Amino acid sequence: MSVYSRLTESWVQPDKVALSFGIDVRYGELRFRIAEREAQLAARGVAPGHVVAIQLPRSLELLETFLAVLKMGAVALPMNTAYTASETRFIIRDSGAVLHLCDGASQPLPTPKTLPSDVAVLCYTSGTTGRPKGAMLTHDNLAACIGGLHQAWQWSPQDVLVHALPLYHVHGLFVAQLGALWAGATTYLMRRFDAASTLRAMVDRRATIFMGVPTFYRRFLKLPESAVDLDLSAMRLFTSGSAPLPAEVHQAFRDRFGHRILERYGMTEVGIVLSNPVNGERRPGAVGFPLPGVLARVVDAETDDVLPPDGIGEIQIGGPSVFAGYLGLPDKTDQALTTDRWMRTGDLGLVDDDGYFHVVGRAKDLVISGGLNIYPREIETVLLQHPAVDEAAVVGIADPDWGEIVVALLVGDATQADALQSWTRQRLAGYKCPKQIRWAEALPRNAMAKVQKNRIREQW
Repeated sequence: MSVYSRLTESWVQPDKVALSFGIDVRYGELRFRIAEREAQLAARGVAPGHVVAIQLPRSLELLETFLAVLKMGAVALPMNTAYTASETRFIIRDSGAVLHLCDGASQPLPTPKTLPSDVAVLCYTSGTTGRPKGAMLTHDNLAACIGGLHQAWQWSPQDVLVHALPLYHVHGLFVAQLGALWAGATTYLMRRFDAASTLRAMVDRRATIFMGVPTFYRRFLKLPESAVDLDLSAMRLFTSGSAPLPAEVHQAFRDRFGHRILERYGMTEVGIVLSNPVNGERRPGAVGFPLPGVLARVVDAETDDVLPPDGIGEIQIGGPSVFAGYLGLPDKTDQALTTDRWMRTGDLGLVDDDGYFHVVGRAKDLVISGGLNIYPREIETVLLQHPAVDEAAVVGIADPDWGEIVVALLVGDATQADALQSWTRQRLAGYKCPKQIRWAEALPRNAMAKVQKNRIREQW
């Protein structure tokens, strides 16, 4: 069964609003609009297995086209509209796309037979170390990810999602939007993220679910108390992903808004695979437990031996959501997967005595200074606890004596620099304290608000 077929099993109320973005589109109408898009694609020569690049602004057209591509058994390639011409050309050429879409097209065709093992979507990784790689996600991969989240997060047709995430990324397109469609729920799409108007939409629409990144939650907390009338009693689930959520943000949001943020973990190649529980302790700083059907372990990266509780090693993921490989890059695929098809995530983590997974940083971000391992996230957590610091990014840069030294780029009140040095020395061993601190108006981030540490290293 294709992902599209599985999604439509929940579309049993034709008069129910499926999507709202300027106009309300009901589930019965959505089927027709998707069929129109499908016919337009077919008229342009798109056939099952063809790659269709979708580089459209946030719109109903984008979602309808994406769903039409899945329906006809072609391969969707969602693309960021902020890509430069050279970035766009590379991805189009590398993917072999037969069509680069900016608009769509005329009459329905019968749905072709699609195998669960067929590629459904191509997602290009961010390419922080070299050229982006096209991750091939099959219908089975998507179904495993979305189905697991459906069960773990207790989605239902009664849910209402206020959606402010980008629609060209796994988080916004698969986890949020396909999650809502899988459940037969209602989605209210925001034109862009604005903290006050997004909260107002949650109140006015009686929303039950919101998915964000840590930056969203920081901006909610900066709103004045009078910014919005906060009747969030209908909300049952706030989630955060794509970057670590600082524990102090978790606590501050709970104190002010009365809701516990649920943090989870995933990546393009495997989808969302770990999550704090909906019912139970949502432990700040932890990313929870494996979703239904997911296998997860922390191993010694050199031997793949599983480590005991609290041992820091590489997080590896197994199960049906693990991707099919990188398009045209068998060597990169072999490097990413173990011989028994566990995904080498490149993330360092541990499992505590209660079974919660914790992410301590990227393996490539590990700083080794004087032979000692230093985890930037631990230092960032301490820095962010100081009232003068709004944002923090810690990296290692080469040093002839120590191998690497710890440096920090901060956003906040630079007049408190001396007090901050004292603060860190009181809370961290000397070898972990930043040897240099710089201040900036903003941290360099990509379109999903992830801090680009490679750019910080290059510019230091």
